[in-house]
Amino acid sequence: MQKIDARGLACPAPVLQTKAAIDEGADLLAVLVDNKASKENVCRFLETQGFETIVESWETDFHVHATRAGVVPRSAAESLSPESDGSKIMVMITTDRMGFGDDALGMKLMTNFIKTLKEMGASLWRLVFVNNGVKLAAEGAAVLEDLKTYEADGLKILVCGTCLDHFNLLDQKRVGETTNMLDIVTAMQLADKVINI
Repeated sequence: MQKIDARGLACPAPVLQTKAAIDEGADLLAVLVDNKASKENVCRFLETQGFETIVESWETDFHVHATRAGVVPRSAAESLSPESDGSKIMVMITTDRMGFGDDALGMKLMTNFIKTLKEMGASLWRLVFVNNGVKLAAEGAAVLEDLKTYEADGLKILVCGTCLDHFNLLDQKRVGETTNMLDIVTAMQLADKVINI
């Protein structure tokens, strides 16, 4: 069994160390992390690679035990592939308000923007929230029901785990997958167009 001690490492380092071990042929892994965001990111990555995971919580640490299942592993890129052959637009939202000047107006504009994204139709491929934007995926956000509808309709929503942790919102996230920079960069590579807000 290959052991990885990723405590104290910032995202996406725990996932990258796990990926390196898999690339070297590891079939049994024990990954030690010290925060919930890293635990979720490592588990999700391992599952996309065909591993079964069991998590043990020990005081402030998480021990992720992974065993390669009897399935063909998928790469991270394949796990992000769209269902259609059409244009793939990724929208990355870095704030909970649009523009500068009046904060109340900026929040109203962002709410209207999120609600209008459906007009992109099937071209809207990924919706990614980073930095202050993760607040839009948390309990109490004005657009939460809209985002849940998008997700139920098949849109993949990615929410930065490091950002959630920074704002103490990990337990308040109500929509989307907690993600890391490796997933975000991979999505950027696969997208036909990236729109930054």
